This record gives sequence, C-alpha cells and structure tokens, in this order.
Amino acid sequence: MPDMGSTELSMLWASIALGFVYLLAAAVTSVGQRGMKWALGPRDEAAPSINATGARIDRAWKNFIETFPLFAAAILVEAQITPDSDLAALGAQLYFWSRVAFLPCYALGLPVVRTLAWTVSIAGIALVLVSCLPGV
Repeated sequence: MPDMGSTELSMLWASIALGFVYLLAAAVTSVGQRGMKWALGPRDEAAPSINATGARIDRAWKNFIETFPLFAAAILVEAQITPDSDLAALGAQLYFWSRVAFLPCYALGLPVVRTLAWTVSIAGIALVLVSCLPGV
C-alpha cells in the first residue's frame, strides 16, 4: 500500500482497491452464471437468475457502494479538519478491515458474522466523523 502521509488516506486508497475486488467478484459471478450472451446483450429482458452465493455477492457489492461514499467523504473532511487523528485512524482501519471480512462472510452466508462486520464498518465511519468534532 502506498504511503499517503496518513493512515486515514492510506485506508481510503486501500478501500478504493477493495471496491474493485467487490466489483470484480460481483461481475465475474454474474457473467459466469448468466453467460456471455447475457453480458454482451442489451439486457432488455429480466436477468436470468443466479444461485444464492452469486446473489449474496451481488448484494455485498451493492452494500459496499452504499457505505463507501460516506467513508470517503468522512476521510476527506477529516483530512482537512483534524489530519492525523488517532481516532480517525482507528475508524478508517475498522472500516477497511471489516469490509475485507464482509465480502467472504456474506458470500458464505454467515448472517451474524456478516452483520457484525457491517456494524463495525459503520462504527468506523462514525469514529472518523467524531474525530472531526471540536474538542475531540
């Protein structure tokens, strides 16, 4: 991982790279199960169904793109307001590592662990935001 000057920005970079992993997992699974004809076509018809694992990977990708903008915005705000905050660094690491755990937990259908990973990622974003408050 490149040295971005702060843990928070390094975790942002790593999370962008992780987003590509989520995207590729969803795309490869989708095309692998639905076929290249579907992938190359106009997709005017309803998509052919995919198995449970493929559907979970697709939902994990959608979940990532729901949380990542909040994380990225929080990191960029923090970098301007309180750069190098220990609390923000912790929050950024919690977000990243819980998102690393989230994809396989969701793909394997581990509901409690998956929910715990999601909760930790949200707590990580919250810590980054809290670090921006005056006096923290």
